[in-house]
Amino acid sequence: MSTEKSRTRYVVIGLGSRCMMYLDAIADSHADVAELVGIADTNPGRADFHQQRLQQLHGLQVPTFEPEALASVIGEQRVDRVIITSPDFTHADLIVESLTAGADAVVEKPLTVDAASSARIARAVEQSGRTVTVTFNYRYSPRNTALKAAIQAGEIGQVTSVDFSWVLDTVHGADYFRRWHRQKEYSGGLLVHKASHHFDLVNWWLADAPQRVYASGGLKFYGAENAARRGITPQGRGTREGAQTDPFALDLRTDEKLRSLYLDNEHHDGYLRDQDVFSEGITIEDNLALVVDYASGAVLNYSLNAHSPWEGYRVAVNGTEGRLELDVVERAAVLPAEGGVPVDPSVTDDEQSSAVRAAGERLVLQRHWEEAREITIVNGEGSHGGGDKLLLDDIFRGPGEDPYRRPAGLTDGIQAIAVGVCGNKSLQTRLPVEVAEVELGLPGAAGGGSHHG
Repeated sequence: MSTEKSRTRYVVIGLGSRCMMYLDAIADSHADVAELVGIADTNPGRADFHQQRLQQLHGLQVPTFEPEALASVIGEQRVDRVIITSPDFTHADLIVESLTAGADAVVEKPLTVDAASSARIARAVEQSGRTVTVTFNYRYSPRNTALKAAIQAGEIGQVTSVDFSWVLDTVHGADYFRRWHRQKEYSGGLLVHKASHHFDLVNWWLADAPQRVYASGGLKFYGAENAARRGITPQGRGTREGAQTDPFALDLRTDEKLRSLYLDNEHHDGYLRDQDVFSEGITIEDNLALVVDYASGAVLNYSLNAHSPWEGYRVAVNGTEGRLELDVVERAAVLPAEGGVPVDPSVTDDEQSSAVRAAGERLVLQRHWEEAREITIVNGEGSHGGGDKLLLDDIFRGPGEDPYRRPAGLTDGIQAIAVGVCGNKSLQTRLPVEVAEVELGLPGAAGGGSHHG
C-alpha cells in the first residue's frame, strides 16, 4: 500500500482563526500521516482566504465545498475524519452528519451548547459506531498536567474541595460580547463556551464526574443597561471611526488577520466581528459563580469574571493530607497601545506586566505539618507551553501511552458541558440542578446509554 493511500483523509469545516492550527498541522508537521481533501465555510471569502494561505505557505491546493455538501463530500472523497471549528451552535448538526455519513468527528470545545443537542450526538455515536474527539488543549498545558500529576500521585490525599477563579480581562473578556457568543442560543453563554474548558480540567484533575450544580450570576458590566447606569453614552462609541480612541472597541483595520478574515468578507453574509460591547441584544452573563458537587464528595467553588484588568486563573485543591495552589497570570495588565486601544483580543501574552503583578505561573504543594514547596513546571516549545503540539500529536498520530489520560472523547465532552448546561438551568430556576435529571446522553443518566468515543 502506498504512503498516499495510508494517510488519514480530513476535511475541515468552519474557517475562522481557530482552524489555522489544524490546517497547518496537516499541511506541515503531520503531512506524512494526514491528507487535507477539502475545506468549507458558510462565508466564501473566508474559504478563499484559507485556500490562498495554504497555497502560499505550504504549496497545497485544497478544494473548497459548501457546508451543505458535507455528507456527499465524505462519501465521494472517502473522508476518514471531519475537523469541526465552526460556531458552537453548529457543532451538533455537523457532528451528527459526519458520523452518519461514515466519518469520525474531531471538534473544538465545547461539544455543543445545550442538552438536547448533546443527547442527539450521543445517539448518533451509538447508532453509527463512529467516534467523537473533543480537543481540550488546556489538559496538555504543562502547568495543568503538573497539577494533575500531583493529585494523581496522592500528594494531598483524597480531594475534598476545589476553589477555582478565572478572570478574563478587558481585551479578551470583552471580545465575547462583540461576536456571535454574545447570544446564549449560539454559544450557551460563557458557562458553556468558555468555562467548559475549566470544568473539563476539574473533571480530569479529579477523575470524577459532576452530580449537582447551583449557579448565580448575571450581566453586570457589559450591555446597554449597564453602560447607561454608569453614564457611558452611545455618542462616539460602537463605530469604526471612533475605534482608535475607545478602549472597548476592536479596530479590525489594525490587525491583518482579523481584517482579512472578517472585515473584508462582511459583504458575503453581513456578519459583524466588532459589535459594540455596550449595545442592546446581549443575552449572556459576564459575572458567574457556581457550586458543583462531585460523585466522590468533593465540592467545586467556581467563579468567572469577564471584565478584569488582568487575565489568568487561580486554583486551590484541598485534600485530606494538604493543599495544592496553582497561580497563573497570563496578562498582568491591559495597557493602552499606540492610539490608545489594545488590539489582539484573542491571544494573551506576557509582554505587558506590572511591578505589582508579573505574568507567569507557580504551583505550590503544602502538606500538613510540612513547609510549602514549589513544584517545577517544565514547559516545551510553542503555544500553551508546548501543549498544543502534544494535542496535535495525539489527534493526528493517535494517543500513545499517557499516564494522565489527556485525550478526550465523547463522555468527557458531555461532562464538560454538563456543568454549564445545568448551570444555565439553575440561573433560570434559581435552584440546584441534578446532572442525572438532565438528558445529556451520559451513560447511566436520564436519556443516556453506552457509547463510543
